[in-house]
Amino acid sequence: MLQRLTAFLFLAAAALGQKTPIAWTAAEQPIYARIKTLRDVPDDQRGAVTRELAGQIHRLPAAKNKLTLANGLAGLSTEGDFGHDTLQEVATVLADTLREQAAASPESTPDDPYAELAQLIWYEHVQVSLDSPQLKAALARLNADDRQRQSADFTLTDLQGHSWTLQQLRGKVVLVNFWATWCPPCRKEMPDLEALYQRFRDQGLVVLAISDEEDAKVRPFIAGKKYSYPVLLDPDRKVNKLFAVEGIPKSFVYDRAGKLIAQSIDMRTRGQFLAMLSQAGLK
Repeated sequence: MLQRLTAFLFLAAAALGQKTPIAWTAAEQPIYARIKTLRDVPDDQRGAVTRELAGQIHRLPAAKNKLTLANGLAGLSTEGDFGHDTLQEVATVLADTLREQAAASPESTPDDPYAELAQLIWYEHVQVSLDSPQLKAALARLNADDRQRQSADFTLTDLQGHSWTLQQLRGKVVLVNFWATWCPPCRKEMPDLEALYQRFRDQGLVVLAISDEEDAKVRPFIAGKKYSYPVLLDPDRKVNKLFAVEGIPKSFVYDRAGKLIAQSIDMRTRGQFLAMLSQAGLK
C-alpha cells in the first residue's frame, strides 16, 4: 500500500486473492467509478459523498467485491478533514463487511482490510463492534510500531548537504513527514506545511520532510515549489522501514522532550496540523 488510490485500483484483486480482473456487478460498477474519482470531489463536498458511498456499499449483498469497495473507500476517507462522523460510518461499513466475509469464507478473508480498519480505530479513534483475531493482531502491530517510533533515531542529509539527527533535536518541536513527488495527497498538504513552518520556526518548529526518491527527482520538484523546510533523502528506505511507513503521506510530531505526541496516517489539512502541533505547545 504505497498510495491509497493506486492500491485500490491495482492491488484490490490481489489483496482479495483474485488472479483475474474484477468483474463488477451492475450495482457495484457505479460505486467503483465514484471511488476512483473521489479525489476530484471538492473538499467541502467530499465528506457527504463519502458517507453516501458508505451507505451504498452497506446495502450491497455480501461478496468479495463489497469488501474491495469498503476497503478502498476506507483508504481514501482519511485524506483530509471530512469529519469524525464520516470516518465512523466508513469504519462501521468496513467492519460489518468483514464480519459478513468472515462468516461466508473464514479461511480466505485477506489481512489488508483488517489493517485498514485497525488504523481507523487506532489513529482516528472510531469504534466498531468486531471480535476478530485478525483485527486484534493488526492493532497489536500498530501498538508495536508506535513503540518503535517513540525510540527511533536517524541521521539523514537534506538537499543542501546538511545532516539532521532526530535525537539531537531535543528542545525543538519536530514534525517528521514522509512524502513523495508522485503522491497527490502529499503534494496537497505541502503548502500548509510550508505555511506552518514559516509561522512557527522561530518558536522552535523543525519540519523534516523525508522522501525515498532519488535526488534527481526530488531536487527539481522542491526548487519549483520553493519550499524552505528541510527535505531529506532516504533512497534505501531505512528510515521509512524504521517508522513502519507503508503508505504516504504520514506525519509524526515530537515535542521538545522528544516524546511522540501526535501522528497522522494520511494527508492533513492546515487545521489538522495545527491541532497536532498544539499538543506540543505551538499555538
